[in-house]
Amino acid sequence: MTVHGILLAAGAGRRMGRPKALVRGADGEPWLIRGARVLREGGCDQVDVVLGAAAEEALPLLEGTGAAAVIAADWAHGMSASLRAGLASVQGTDAVAAVVTLVDLPDVGADVVRRLLEDAPGAGTLRRAAYDGRPGHPVVLGRDHWAAIASGTSGDRGARDYLASRAVELVECGDLAGGRDVDTIET
Repeated sequence: MTVHGILLAAGAGRRMGRPKALVRGADGEPWLIRGARVLREGGCDQVDVVLGAAAEEALPLLEGTGAAAVIAADWAHGMSASLRAGLASVQGTDAVAAVVTLVDLPDVGADVVRRLLEDAPGAGTLRRAAYDGRPGHPVVLGRDHWAAIASGTSGDRGARDYLASRAVELVECGDLAGGRDVDTIET
């Protein structure tokens, strides 16, 4: 039983002033590399990074990480396009679940992913990190849900509507991270 990690990093980062795939943390490490490492160290057997805006600039950053790049050609249509590309990339694998996270969560570490993967998720799993009771990312999507999510998502909403209409297990991670996405340099 394998779990695949999907790092969504395709957006233009308009509020950030540049694609978030190219942003570096205070330590100089690109968020892209950190996000891929967090998924891998958290327990994902394979990691795919979905790129779009500035993909040509971001691709070299992935060299040596073991992560595979997936290009979302229609990335400008919003997060749903990135999510569909990521789910399509894992469809042909033997993964029973995918851990989906965002590149702009610099305080979310491998410990959050490990906690989400406790009790070995199966094909029917829907699980997401919560921070002080507030649902956030990463999200664990069992294989049984991939097709419905991919066909039902649009715009910048990702799997939000799908998850809102299902019984999703919230896993409290507020003791490990804040889970807040960073949209501006000042944040």
